[in-house]
Amino acid sequence: MTQLFVGLFDDAAIFPPGNADMPDAVRAYRDRRSSPLPGPFVCSLPRWEELRRTLADGPRLPVSLTLPGGAQDVPAAVAQAGAEPRVDLVALEAPASAATLTDLVATVGRQVPPAVHTYVELPWADVTAAQVATLSGAGLRLKIRTGGLVATAFPGERQLAGVLTAAVRGGLPFKLTAGLHDPIRHRDPATGFEHHGFLNVLLATARALDGGDVAAALADQDGARVASAVAGLGDDLAGRVRHHFVSFGTCSVTEPVDGLLHLGLLPEDPR
Repeated sequence: MTQLFVGLFDDAAIFPPGNADMPDAVRAYRDRRSSPLPGPFVCSLPRWEELRRTLADGPRLPVSLTLPGGAQDVPAAVAQAGAEPRVDLVALEAPASAATLTDLVATVGRQVPPAVHTYVELPWADVTAAQVATLSGAGLRLKIRTGGLVATAFPGERQLAGVLTAAVRGGLPFKLTAGLHDPIRHRDPATGFEHHGFLNVLLATARALDGGDVAAALADQDGARVASAVAGLGDDLAGRVRHHFVSFGTCSVTEPVDGLLHLGLLPEDPR
């Protein structure tokens, strides 16, 4: 069962609402690298120099670099990361829209080495079969925002179900970001926001693959039922799920792992 969660949690500790200091975030990331669960360390291009000043001797830091400027940030990101021997650039994350996607695809094709995965963050409404085909044909991946600091940043279960279904049907890998600290869908008592659960997303991806009800899997707030369904995924289906649902960005790796332990989905604490 642990294999289902390997590399699932991209460490976005320096982003809101966590806002960890860069030195603390890098130190904590390196301290937990013996665990198989974290993905890369996520940093934004405007904070690249701050990250470099924090690095010391030690193993290369796997980094996913977010590019607020989209296509125009790609050349600088590739050049700067390529010149830093203490960093292993594993992914870029760049926003786009239906109107700017063609330019981003062309820029990535010219500038980004094949070993670096590029995630294109699209608004939910722009995730159509045509846009999925464009990304898939270019060897790119999809990024979707599933939360934030305002209620409108959270897609409903039917909106997210449409995105997941389109990605699966198009053979497209994706990552999610924001609002997914908890394994199970729930309402935050402080904000009133409805948060998706990452176990719900794993199960919903499986349902998209096997023809089940994707929206119902996302909406289920019964933790024991969702956990049992996820635990029942066979190895083949679990592998196909993770081919699509690659990871999600979280400012806390501790909270998702605590949630898995509470639900009995990890045999022991891997940290």
